[in-house]
Amino acid sequence: MSELLTQLNETVAYIKSKVNITAKAGIVLGSGLGNLAEVIKADVSIPYTEIPHFPVSTVKGHGGKLIFGELGGVKVVVMSGRFHFYEGYSAQQVVYPVRVMKMLGLEYLLLSNAAGAVNPNYKVGDLMLINDHISFFTTNPLIGKNEESLGTRFPDMSEPYNYELLKKAKAIAAAKNIQVHEGVYTAVTGPTFETHAEYRLIKTVGSDVVGMSTVQETIAASHCGLKVFAVSVVTDLGIREDNNVITHEEVLAAAKEAEPKLTTLFTELVKQL
Repeated sequence: MSELLTQLNETVAYIKSKVNITAKAGIVLGSGLGNLAEVIKADVSIPYTEIPHFPVSTVKGHGGKLIFGELGGVKVVVMSGRFHFYEGYSAQQVVYPVRVMKMLGLEYLLLSNAAGAVNPNYKVGDLMLINDHISFFTTNPLIGKNEESLGTRFPDMSEPYNYELLKKAKAIAAAKNIQVHEGVYTAVTGPTFETHAEYRLIKTVGSDVVGMSTVQETIAASHCGLKVFAVSVVTDLGIREDNNVITHEEVLAAAKEAEPKLTTLFTELVKQL
């Protein structure tokens, strides 16, 4: 057995010793979006520091616990705080929790993130449903020896974000009068925000928003057979050419303001899984 599988099995065994897993969906909360965790009716909450082989969140605006409970009456597993390549973790460490969720028996992965808009039609506080991504600017988590028990060496990425989940989310947004966009997310390593020239490049290659997460998790989820749905909360307007200085504090504030819409969207979506 490989070292990765040994670690995954130890992590899963520890979690199962603490809670009976009946959930089908996992949720990952992005920067400033941790308050969604407060809506969860928690049965068990496990700090990352107690979970064998789990990384630890180091970024302001990210919690550090795995929550098992109910959202809208549906059993879910929630990561309050994610991990990023820019924190110094390897791409494989970043996606480790995604693989744990698969081995816990989950079928769906719902991702959220804070992102900068490069589409000039977007404004701060908007939600964008991700229908595709560009991953060339960050490290692929599948580099290295493939673990065949998790997935194939060359996974197909023609539908990284599940069309049926996307369709359900658009219907929910319409019914709840929540304005949403639909578009492409580009991932970069961070932790610096992009230069004006980089924003122009990202816009030119066909992206609508840019961020520092999500894509690596989506790749790992696709590799191991999880169905993915993802939403970006627009927290800054990077495409502007004036002297707009972006701070992490402003990103967190914008995410917090938009969070009620995201909570509604996720709550209604898990009810339909």
